Amino acid sequence: MRRLLCAGAMAALFIFSSAADRARAEILVQIDRSAQTMEVTVDGEPRYSWTISTGRPGLATPAGTFHPHMLARRWLSSKYDNSPMPHSIFFDGGIAIHGTYETAYLGRPVSHGCVRLLPANATVLFGLVQEEGMSATTIVVH
Repeated sequence: MRRLLCAGAMAALFIFSSAADRARAEILVQIDRSAQTMEVTVDGEPRYSWTISTGRPGLATPAGTFHPHMLARRWLSSKYDNSPMPHSIFFDGGIAIHGTYETAYLGRPVSHGCVRLLPANATVLFGLVQEEGMSATTIVVH
């Protein structure tokens, strides 16, 4: 009986530690401001390529390497007339990757610094970052 309890405890410990030690997928989001495109790779494998809009002249999306610091499924811009920013991934203060309903402008730099993409694509990216974690996500703006 004692061996059975030990074996059960060891099995439970193995299952718990395997789930806890599951390696998170590494997400790399590369934003090309000149091409107005976003490439998403997961564990080094290309996964998505999307047309985006970045900041317009004078309000450019900042260049650099970032990690998300906040996720918001629904967000309204307090600075810009409560404009909707669905599936926001904030990475530099108030600058975020988010969905836009002004889809006709995708492919051109028109935002106030945020990175806009189709709402369906923003939903996919948001879910991926939420699932794998902000610390596993790197955003590079070229």
